[in-house]
Amino acid sequence: MSDPLDFTACAALVEKGDPVRFRCTMAAPVAARPVLFPLYAFNLEVARAPWVTQEPMIARMRLQWWRDALEEIAAGGLIRRHEVVTPLALAIRAEDARVLDRLIAARERDVDGEAFADEAAFWAYLEATSGGLIEVAARRLGGGETLAMAAGRALGVANWLMAVPALDRAGRQPLAGLDAAMAAQLADKGLAALREVRAGWSGVPASARAAFYPLAGIGGVLRRAVSDPQRVMEDRLEPGQFAARVRLALTAGTGRIF
Repeated sequence: MSDPLDFTACAALVEKGDPVRFRCTMAAPVAARPVLFPLYAFNLEVARAPWVTQEPMIARMRLQWWRDALEEIAAGGLIRRHEVVTPLALAIRAEDARVLDRLIAARERDVDGEAFADEAAFWAYLEATSGGLIEVAARRLGGGETLAMAAGRALGVANWLMAVPALDRAGRQPLAGLDAAMAAQLADKGLAALREVRAGWSGVPASARAAFYPLAGIGGVLRRAVSDPQRVMEDRLEPGQFAARVRLALTAGTGRIF
């Protein structure tokens, strides 16, 4: 049994480090939160591992620690005591641990910050990271995981485009030759992925729709990137706080992705 303090710690980590997913989880049914908070806390810890140190070896050791923890969960034996690992072990199953292991493997490329070999590698990265997280959340909440890869492409490219200026300032250029025209093309493909999610939305059980709440409002982000891709380069793509909250409220209230 997990200590209630672990759940509180996961929620606090997400609230501080990933406020969008925190708001999405608070908008979700209460029954979904013991799945979403540990999962999102795990994702936060893994995503920031390559950024909290300038030593690549230390970053890889941090990621390996999480891979080892997932291996313990998948094995079903003794699990290390940790404020995120312990509740995560209760929230997921062995098949989910394998998906999350692929997420960590994809994140390892962030350690060196090298450019993707090609655009196909970029989309594969988004599927493994954003898509993998949605897949596990949807499966554990009741279904709809077949839409996870499309959702991951849509959400992942929207988040990535919003992060381009920060990545550039950090000396990270993960997609060589990125300019306004390429940004528009990527956003257009993200919109196609979002349409795929919406086309299959009726097949997602009501209990699992919270797994897709982070997509609320990304259609507007992607459309802005298509119509005025210079917004991407000038850090003017992200929606305001009020607009983002309204979109989330509409999604949670109606069960549709706005």
